[in-house]
Amino acid sequence: MKEAIKQFIFDHFSFLPPELLVVFISALPILELRGGIPVAHQLGFTFSEALLYGIGGNLLPIIPILLLFQPISKWMLRFKGYKRFYDWLYNRTMRKSDNVEKFGAIGLILFTAIPLPTTGAYSACLAAILFFIPFRYALTAIATGVIIAGFGIASLMYSVF
Repeated sequence: MKEAIKQFIFDHFSFLPPELLVVFISALPILELRGGIPVAHQLGFTFSEALLYGIGGNLLPIIPILLLFQPISKWMLRFKGYKRFYDWLYNRTMRKSDNVEKFGAIGLILFTAIPLPTTGAYSACLAAILFFIPFRYALTAIATGVIIAGFGIASLMYSVF
């Protein structure tokens, strides 16, 4: 699925400058850093450029999600389709977030830093909201996790490939 998404983005957004393309891909759910940094590598970016654009793009949606998800969700829950989506999202996030529940903000760092499917900044934001972690702790923890994940993915991409 990730490859299909990447191909769609390349086909439809290739008019963007390469830097903006990496930021855009890194800001998308599902792909995040796991998609942005490899694309930066394919486009010939240096290690530091890939980190800068990948991490920057992945950090973009954190503040809006942390601030707006709860009020928008409360309003949208009156719609049956959104209620089903919210329940699915809630259950998925809760299954993956034992470290967050156990360790709070420190768990968010681990949850975000380990670049596995369905973990990352978006899921960590939702976990922070669901576990009522205060905004500044959640923001700091998620940003730290994104930076750790960025260094891990970039190190792997630039040393192995």
